Amino acid sequence: MVKKEVIKNYDLKAAKNLLKMYIEQKHLQEVRNLPEDTIKIDDLNSKKTLERLYELNDSIIDKIYKNGRPSIELPSRASTNIIWDEENDLLLLGKQTMEKQFHSLTSVADITRLMRVLEVVNELLTEDIHATKREVFYTDVNLFGEQKASDKCIEDAATMLYTTRNSTHIVAAPKGTCVGRLRIRDRNDIIDLEGLGSGGWTISPMLDNIEIIESDAEFILVIEKDAAMMRLAEARFWRKHPCILITAQGVGNVAVRMFLKRLSKELSLPVFSLVDSDPYGHYIHSVYLRGSKRLSYESPFLATPNIKLLGVLTRDLDKYQIPQEVRIKMNKQDEKRTKDLLNEDFVKKNKKWEEDLKLALKQKVKAEIQAFASHGFKFLTDNYLPEKLSTGDWI
Repeated sequence: MVKKEVIKNYDLKAAKNLLKMYIEQKHLQEVRNLPEDTIKIDDLNSKKTLERLYELNDSIIDKIYKNGRPSIELPSRASTNIIWDEENDLLLLGKQTMEKQFHSLTSVADITRLMRVLEVVNELLTEDIHATKREVFYTDVNLFGEQKASDKCIEDAATMLYTTRNSTHIVAAPKGTCVGRLRIRDRNDIIDLEGLGSGGWTISPMLDNIEIIESDAEFILVIEKDAAMMRLAEARFWRKHPCILITAQGVGNVAVRMFLKRLSKELSLPVFSLVDSDPYGHYIHSVYLRGSKRLSYESPFLATPNIKLLGVLTRDLDKYQIPQEVRIKMNKQDEKRTKDLLNEDFVKKNKKWEEDLKLALKQKVKAEIQAFASHGFKFLTDNYLPEKLSTGDWI
């Protein structure tokens, strides 16, 4: 068992005071004006999205009448056009554009796929229904060839309309789970997430149908691993520590990240992440924090800039005397990922984060959340998390 002196005395009143200070220090401030060299994306209702779609369609027809050589201009999603907005701590899309033209067989096939997706978007918005990305692919398998081709067109369609993907009513398949001190309305159904047992509520990708009613939670905890989520759910962690638990079983998809953003904003709650102590866990945290490069155009609607990395930190492995036999040696890919993270400007600006990654690279070890089970199955819920929350030991 872990030595007693390692575990400090903690009390929940101290934790609540820390969390209150955390909110008062403007960690939950709204996104300020975005830089002038980035594009503006709007979260639109069905009517507004349709209006933009019709305007786009009219512009293509005009070009056909004028010169018979139609083309479509859209923001470039190349890595060279992705900008880190330091003030808002977000990854955003710059104003570089690209043009799709009907000039060759390859370009005709590419633009035909894109027009097919726009046709699907028109149908979904007109009928006020939703479709998954997989369903869009199956509307014309021969045209798309493989799903990554239709997925790319879906993202292109959203950027062309300067709106979020959810505004097009094309959604990802349900992936994440939420449980805890929260009541929501899904159209006409009121759902109490505290009374759903260990299974929780599957986060709906149709978030335009979801209304947040109320919550007496004091924080939100985002968990990387489903196994860790099961441990906290079985312990009914939210009863002793009023909170909302979310897991996406890895990197959060659009629905999970957008739902987390809404919870944080509407409930004005601090947010923490619990991920594995490895470069992939740190990457997952960074995606929740400032968005991903692939979906940088949606970062203002997906990123949660106030989220803090609660654990598992590299320094926690020694602090909580995690046995060497449950630590895992880094491989070459782990080392490369860690170095890549250390080269990111947003990591360099966060000295505590930088120090923890450097420590991992120095020790060349990583560990999963489940490593705390070496001190007993209840150690995570009864010792580690309460102490981390009460002492403010996060990044």
